[in-house]
Amino acid sequence: MIEIRNLYKRYHNHHDSPWVLKDINLTIPSGVSVGLLGRNGAGKSTLLRLIGGMDSPDRGDIVRNSRVSWPIGLAGGFQGSMTGRQNVKFVARIHGAEEEIERVVREVEAFAEIGNAFDEPVKTYSSGMRSRLAFGLSLAFDFDVYLSDEATAVGDRAFKAKAKEAFKARVGKASLIMVSHGEGVLREFCEAGIVLEKGRAQWFDDIEEAIGVYHQATDGKKVEPPKVPTSLSEAKQQLMQANLEFEQARLDYQIASDDPARNDPDDALRWRVEESRERMHEARRYVQQFQSQAKAKPRKRTTKTTKKTGRP
Repeated sequence: MIEIRNLYKRYHNHHDSPWVLKDINLTIPSGVSVGLLGRNGAGKSTLLRLIGGMDSPDRGDIVRNSRVSWPIGLAGGFQGSMTGRQNVKFVARIHGAEEEIERVVREVEAFAEIGNAFDEPVKTYSSGMRSRLAFGLSLAFDFDVYLSDEATAVGDRAFKAKAKEAFKARVGKASLIMVSHGEGVLREFCEAGIVLEKGRAQWFDDIEEAIGVYHQATDGKKVEPPKVPTSLSEAKQQLMQANLEFEQARLDYQIASDDPARNDPDDALRWRVEESRERMHEARRYVQQFQSQAKAKPRKRTTKTTKKTGRP
């Protein structure tokens, strides 16, 4: 269980510094996976870092009655002049895994899939390589609660699938507190939700309700949960609709990105792109599933019949 009591956080600068988070009071039960939602700048990553102990609140307390990971995908803690292997060994020693260093190194090296770069200085890594290393390192330890900040968005499609499978393997053994712009990911892994809006946090026992409230606050739209198709024709229809929605969302995001008056496209548009992409992939999986089932069904054997003519 994690208790957040009267938490306040802001980042001080020479301008007036508003509270990023103010008077947050939450109790996150043990064994419950939670999706963290909020528009860009709402404080999602800040809250995740505070829960993981990577940052300190200005006021209030966070009581952790369980082992909590650092945010998966957070690569800022690596020492740049050290190799990936050396960084992994260093972290393993800090976490008291002196006798398991070789196991940890093997698992991280296999999971990160960065090849010979594992023995090169981390400062030469791309951001994706650093994130892969951080992801593998996080999963090499047994935590009660794993924190994920867009971790399943790291890498190519194959690595994303691998990351999702790694999370699935931990469901039941540990819980997740997850930030993601993909609603499909949140629906797949999370039961409950927290919505951050204007520095405040609201808890929802149902992730669907949290997603609906988030959309209502950002774009005024009511979002219905995706329906499971019952036939191949229905699955194809959903795939066609999902393709159209994805292309429209991508076009809207591109237009916003090309606008010189905007420094950053609206977070709601980015959410739409990620969600429509998830729906498109999900619809395609249903189509493939029905097609595979159709191929697997044994064909009925037909027997030729002869007409009786009455002749001997």
